[in-house]
Amino acid sequence: MDARSTSQRAASDGVSTLAAPAAASAPTSRGNQQTLMIAYDGSPNADRAIRYAGRFLRARTAYVVTAWEPGGMSPTRLSALSGGMQPFVDTRLESGVDEALRDEAAAVNEGGVSLATSVGLTAKGSLVEVESTVWGALVAAADALDVDLLVTGTRGESGLKALLHSSVAESVLKHCNRPVFVVPAKCEQRPPVTP
Repeated sequence: MDARSTSQRAASDGVSTLAAPAAASAPTSRGNQQTLMIAYDGSPNADRAIRYAGRFLRARTAYVVTAWEPGGMSPTRLSALSGGMQPFVDTRLESGVDEALRDEAAAVNEGGVSLATSVGLTAKGSLVEVESTVWGALVAAADALDVDLLVTGTRGESGLKALLHSSVAESVLKHCNRPVFVVPAKCEQRPPVTP
Protein backbone atom coordinates (compact mmCIF):
# COMPACT_ATOMS: atom_id res chain seq x y z
CA MET A 1 0.00 0.00 0.00
CA ASP A 2 1.49 3.35 -0.95
CA ALA A 3 1.73 6.33 1.41
CA ARG A 4 -0.94 8.31 -0.46
CA SER A 5 -3.60 5.62 -0.18
CA THR A 6 -2.70 5.02 3.48
CA SER A 7 -3.16 8.67 4.38
CA GLN A 8 -6.40 8.88 2.35
CA ARG A 9 -7.78 5.81 4.15
CA ALA A 10 -6.65 7.21 7.48
CA ALA A 11 -8.54 10.44 6.88
CA SER A 12 -11.67 8.52 5.92
CA ASP A 13 -11.73 6.31 9.05
CA GLY A 14 -10.86 9.03 11.58
CA VAL A 15 -7.44 7.66 12.56
CA SER A 16 -4.39 9.61 11.51
CA THR A 17 -1.27 7.92 10.23
CA LEU A 18 2.06 9.39 11.22
CA ALA A 19 5.09 9.85 9.01
CA ALA A 20 8.56 9.77 10.51
CA PRO A 21 9.93 13.27 11.12
CA ALA A 22 12.75 14.64 8.97
CA ALA A 23 14.74 15.44 12.10
CA ALA A 24 14.02 14.94 15.78
CA SER A 25 12.94 18.10 17.50
CA ALA A 26 13.33 19.07 21.13
CA PRO A 27 10.20 19.11 23.30
CA THR A 28 8.56 22.49 23.39
CA SER A 29 7.29 24.36 26.41
CA ARG A 30 3.62 25.23 26.06
CA GLY A 31 2.79 26.17 29.65
CA ASN A 32 -0.52 24.47 30.44
CA GLN A 33 -0.78 23.24 26.86
CA GLN A 34 1.22 20.03 27.32
CA THR A 35 0.59 17.06 25.10
CA LEU A 36 1.26 13.45 25.82
CA MET A 37 1.43 10.31 23.75
CA ILE A 38 0.23 6.96 25.04
CA ALA A 39 1.64 3.85 23.36
CA TYR A 40 -1.35 1.53 23.00
CA ASP A 41 -1.53 -2.09 21.83
CA GLY A 42 -4.86 -3.15 23.35
CA SER A 43 -3.27 -5.19 26.15
CA PRO A 44 -4.34 -4.95 29.80
CA ASN A 45 -0.98 -3.27 30.51
CA ALA A 46 -1.70 -0.59 27.89
CA ASP A 47 -5.17 -0.10 29.41
CA ARG A 48 -3.52 0.36 32.82
CA ALA A 49 -1.15 2.97 31.35
CA ILE A 50 -4.13 4.94 30.02
CA ARG A 51 -5.93 4.76 33.38
CA TYR A 52 -2.82 6.00 35.20
CA ALA A 53 -2.30 8.80 32.67
CA GLY A 54 -5.89 9.91 33.19
CA ARG A 55 -5.48 9.78 36.95
CA PHE A 56 -2.11 11.50 37.35
CA LEU A 57 -1.41 13.60 34.24
CA ARG A 58 -2.93 16.78 32.90
CA ALA A 59 -2.50 17.58 29.25
CA ARG A 60 -4.29 19.53 26.59
CA THR A 61 -4.19 16.56 24.22
CA ALA A 62 -3.42 12.87 24.61
CA TYR A 63 -2.43 11.07 21.43
CA VAL A 64 -3.19 7.36 21.64
CA VAL A 65 -0.70 5.77 19.23
CA THR A 66 -0.84 2.20 17.99
CA ALA A 67 2.13 0.78 16.10
CA TRP A 68 1.24 -1.69 13.37
CA GLU A 69 3.44 -3.98 11.34
CA PRO A 70 2.82 -4.63 7.63
CA GLY A 71 2.58 -8.31 6.65
CA GLY A 72 5.90 -8.07 4.81
CA MET A 73 7.57 -7.34 8.15
CA SER A 74 6.32 -10.53 9.81
CA PRO A 75 9.00 -12.59 11.56
CA THR A 76 8.34 -15.58 9.27
CA ARG A 77 8.88 -13.54 6.12
CA LEU A 78 11.94 -11.79 7.50
CA SER A 79 13.53 -15.07 8.57
CA ALA A 80 12.98 -16.50 5.08
CA LEU A 81 14.54 -13.41 3.51
CA SER A 82 17.51 -13.46 5.87
CA GLY A 83 18.23 -17.05 4.90
CA GLY A 84 18.66 -15.97 1.31
CA MET A 85 15.40 -17.53 0.21
CA GLN A 86 13.16 -15.00 -1.50
CA PRO A 87 9.88 -16.67 -2.40
CA PHE A 88 7.64 -15.16 -5.05
CA VAL A 89 5.17 -12.88 -3.32
CA ASP A 90 2.00 -11.70 -5.02
CA THR A 91 1.93 -8.01 -4.07
CA ARG A 92 -1.87 -7.93 -4.39
CA LEU A 93 -2.11 -10.52 -1.63
CA GLU A 94 0.45 -8.67 0.46
CA SER A 95 -1.41 -5.35 0.17
CA GLY A 96 -4.62 -7.11 1.23
CA VAL A 97 -2.85 -8.50 4.28
CA ASP A 98 -1.42 -5.06 5.05
CA GLU A 99 -4.86 -3.48 4.76
CA ALA A 100 -6.35 -6.08 7.13
CA LEU A 101 -3.51 -5.56 9.64
CA ARG A 102 -3.93 -1.79 9.46
CA ASP A 103 -7.70 -2.11 9.93
CA GLU A 104 -7.14 -4.32 12.98
CA ALA A 105 -4.70 -1.76 14.42
CA ALA A 106 -7.22 1.03 13.77
CA ALA A 107 -9.89 -0.92 15.70
CA VAL A 108 -7.47 -1.46 18.61
CA ASN A 109 -6.56 2.23 18.52
CA GLU A 110 -10.22 3.28 18.62
CA GLY A 111 -10.62 1.21 21.80
CA GLY A 112 -7.69 3.06 23.34
CA VAL A 113 -9.10 6.45 22.37
CA SER A 114 -12.45 5.48 23.90
CA LEU A 115 -10.78 4.39 27.14
CA ALA A 116 -8.67 7.57 27.28
CA THR A 117 -11.79 9.70 26.80
CA SER A 118 -13.60 7.77 29.53
CA VAL A 119 -10.82 8.61 32.05
CA GLY A 120 -11.03 12.32 31.28
CA LEU A 121 -8.37 12.81 28.61
CA THR A 122 -8.97 14.72 25.38
CA ALA A 123 -7.75 11.94 23.12
CA LYS A 124 -6.90 11.61 19.45
CA GLY A 125 -5.98 8.35 17.75
CA SER A 126 -2.97 7.77 15.51
CA LEU A 127 -1.34 4.79 13.84
CA VAL A 128 2.36 4.49 13.15
CA GLU A 129 3.75 1.92 10.73
CA VAL A 130 6.66 -0.15 12.02
CA GLU A 131 9.58 0.01 9.62
CA SER A 132 12.15 -1.77 11.80
CA THR A 133 11.26 -1.95 15.50
CA VAL A 134 8.12 -1.12 17.48
CA TRP A 135 10.08 1.01 19.93
CA GLY A 136 11.68 2.92 17.05
CA ALA A 137 8.26 3.62 15.54
CA LEU A 138 6.97 4.87 18.90
CA VAL A 139 9.96 7.17 19.45
CA ALA A 140 9.56 8.51 15.88
CA ALA A 141 5.84 9.10 16.53
CA ALA A 142 6.64 11.04 19.72
CA ASP A 143 9.03 13.19 17.70
CA ALA A 144 6.55 13.68 14.84
CA LEU A 145 3.81 14.71 17.28
CA ASP A 146 6.27 16.80 19.32
CA VAL A 147 4.75 15.56 22.59
CA ASP A 148 5.94 16.61 26.00
CA LEU A 149 5.68 13.14 27.55
CA LEU A 150 5.46 9.58 26.25
CA VAL A 151 3.41 7.12 28.34
CA THR A 152 3.88 3.36 28.06
CA GLY A 153 3.08 0.24 30.02
CA THR A 154 5.27 -2.82 30.53
CA ARG A 155 4.58 -6.54 30.19
CA GLY A 156 6.13 -7.23 33.55
CA GLU A 157 8.12 -10.27 32.45
CA SER A 158 11.06 -11.37 34.50
CA GLY A 159 13.62 -14.12 34.55
CA LEU A 160 14.11 -16.16 31.38
CA LYS A 161 11.15 -14.57 29.57
CA ALA A 162 12.65 -11.12 30.06
CA LEU A 163 15.98 -12.35 28.69
CA LEU A 164 14.36 -13.87 25.60
CA HIS A 165 12.01 -10.98 24.80
CA SER A 166 13.30 -7.46 24.51
CA SER A 167 11.15 -4.89 26.25
CA VAL A 168 9.59 -2.19 24.08
CA ALA A 169 9.19 0.04 27.14
CA GLU A 170 12.85 -0.41 28.10
CA SER A 171 14.03 0.46 24.58
CA VAL A 172 11.71 3.49 24.42
CA LEU A 173 13.13 4.65 27.74
CA LYS A 174 16.72 4.25 26.50
CA HIS A 175 16.25 5.91 23.10
CA CYS A 176 13.56 8.57 23.55
CA ASN A 177 14.79 12.15 23.79
CA ARG A 178 11.85 13.29 25.91
CA PRO A 179 10.42 12.27 29.31
CA VAL A 180 8.83 8.83 29.51
CA PHE A 181 6.16 7.83 32.06
CA VAL A 182 6.39 4.03 32.49
CA VAL A 183 3.51 2.21 34.20
CA PRO A 184 4.77 -1.17 35.45
CA ALA A 185 2.62 -4.27 34.96
CA LYS A 186 2.53 -5.05 38.67
CA CYS A 187 2.03 -1.50 39.94
CA GLU A 188 -1.44 -2.25 41.32
CA GLN A 189 0.04 -4.71 43.82
CA ARG A 190 0.88 -2.86 47.01
CA PRO A 191 4.13 -3.95 48.66
CA PRO A 192 4.09 -4.52 52.41
CA VAL A 193 5.29 -1.44 54.27
CA THR A 194 6.62 -1.56 57.81
CA PRO A 195 6.21 1.63 59.85
